[in-house]
Amino acid sequence: MTEPWEDLLPGTRRALLHRIAVAQTEARVPSVVAAVAREGRTVWTGARSCGAEHAPDGATQYRIGSITKTFTAVLVLRLRDEGLIDLADPLEKHLPGTGVGEVTVAQLLGHSAGLAAETPGPWWERTPAALRPELVDVLGERPVLHPTGRRHHYSNPGFTLLGSLIEAVRGASWEEVLRREVLEPLSMDRTTVRPVAPCAEGWAVHPWADALLREPVEDLGLMAPAGQLWSTATDLCLFAGFLVEGDEKVLSATSVAELRRPAAAPESGQWDGFYGLGAQVIRQGGRTLVGHTGSLPGFVAGLWVSPEDGVAAAVLANATSGLAAGSVAAELVGIVADAEPRIPEPWKPLPEVDQELLALTGPWYWGTQPVGLRLTADGGLELRPLRGGGRGSVFAPAADGGWTGLDGYYAGETLRVVRRPDGSVSHLDLGSFVFTRGPYAPDDAVPGGVDEAGWRGLGG
Repeated sequence: MTEPWEDLLPGTRRALLHRIAVAQTEARVPSVVAAVAREGRTVWTGARSCGAEHAPDGATQYRIGSITKTFTAVLVLRLRDEGLIDLADPLEKHLPGTGVGEVTVAQLLGHSAGLAAETPGPWWERTPAALRPELVDVLGERPVLHPTGRRHHYSNPGFTLLGSLIEAVRGASWEEVLRREVLEPLSMDRTTVRPVAPCAEGWAVHPWADALLREPVEDLGLMAPAGQLWSTATDLCLFAGFLVEGDEKVLSATSVAELRRPAAAPESGQWDGFYGLGAQVIRQGGRTLVGHTGSLPGFVAGLWVSPEDGVAAAVLANATSGLAAGSVAAELVGIVADAEPRIPEPWKPLPEVDQELLALTGPWYWGTQPVGLRLTADGGLELRPLRGGGRGSVFAPAADGGWTGLDGYYAGETLRVVRRPDGSVSHLDLGSFVFTRGPYAPDDAVPGGVDEAGWRGLGG
């Protein structure tokens, strides 16, 4: 049953239309189309164009440029999840003879392999793929510019290598594997490697006059995994939902979350965002957005989703430059999230309560630092500081009877309940840290012991 708040309010819809109308006018682009999804469902589409012959809608294809990289990254993680590769594998293990085989799969995904940003030779986005028939033509004589793994340096050839890796492991073309393993399972029927009508035509707009120049449309060949795809605003909103929730037909939520984790430190002055394993993450308007931006001659694109708000937006335009599609998409997310905040799920008590776990809840002390341990709705444990800042994590039960940290400082660390010979709880052990029921009680198992004189005043 559709809840009444799933449809946007008239004021919100007008604000969205106003934003893209301003964008189309001020950026002087032939057309712009946008879509907004909430909780995985498209709730608004809008478009502005310079004339009836350019009128697009949410089903009109545009080139999406580097948003393609996130699709390629999903295919690589699928290989990892199947045990066919490891992200720590050197490229040479699966794709020998490239000359850059010491770089790892993870470094290529996160743009920390040190490879050049572009290919040698003429501008690859505007020239035929026949000029780059082999990987050596993509990489050139000096493919590595920076120490491997030391810094973030965006690399289009790096994703060409990942596409070739996929083809080598799967024994099929990148295009075929993408269609079979991602696009069809996610029902992204209007996302294709080559344009399928209705599709927008790419234009350049003269910087000093209101005049247009048609841009060439080249098949990118080996560079396709870095930026080949055509898609629609509504298809991209489907993909945005996948970037938050995952889909067991394609990639689990746990694996999708890896796309969003920092792969390398951002460059100085760019601390408002970072690159994960094939996805960009930015902070804007006080919220975290996941997605990617893209551009190719004649087209710009932006896709962002706020996992916390459950709101996604895609913006596509058919001009080489002028419109910051990513910025507009981020603003559309903010318009909806601010005007119509997410309605939280009703609080519900646990279906069952484990009495032994319940007895562990409440205050504990790491030295003199008070922390609280509580049961979570999914049957896990959560440890958080009760006063000031400090370390905390959520824990899930492990097979050996302990608890494994899922986030924060204690991610991957083990929490154990240590009992006395009589079965009563002595303390909690968390990666060698001891948590006791009181601060430095004489009989507690505090490493280093406790002063026998106990607590005292200044003159004691």
